[in-house]
Amino acid sequence: MTMDKDAVGASGAPFTLEVERGKIAEFARATHGADPAYFRPERAVVPPTFLTTILFWETLVEGANPWARLKMDQQRGMHAEQEYEFHGPPPRAGDRLTCTSKVTELYEKAGRRGGVLTFAVMVTEFRDATGKLVATAKMTGVETERAPDEGGATGGGK
Repeated sequence: MTMDKDAVGASGAPFTLEVERGKIAEFARATHGADPAYFRPERAVVPPTFLTTILFWETLVEGANPWARLKMDQQRGMHAEQEYEFHGPPPRAGDRLTCTSKVTELYEKAGRRGGVLTFAVMVTEFRDATGKLVATAKMTGVETERAPDEGGATGGGK
């Protein structure tokens, strides 16, 4: 395993996501969202994957994203899965959410062409002004032990 096991439990600094009506509409258009709730002039509702936009907000706060602590080799790493869970109604335009990300898991599975696969999971919590948990995002990344063409390749279609 080349990822740093000590990163499990690492939390990033809290940061704020301002849910803006115009950004909701832009995101909905970009993802071909057609629900009229995304385009309401008052309190537009976010599309389910809108929370991905935290990537723009977390860069404004140093130390907000603990993912770098994993030290994943970007030559052999990739995004494996993204999941969102809403704990009530989805956020709406005008909401101000406090977000905190934490590396929660690191585990291995046997692979074939790339050797052992190391998975890392980061969970981001989204809380409203009262501290109530509004949503959770779970991101999973994977790193292969070696590049698939570095020996051990099994022909698979060539």
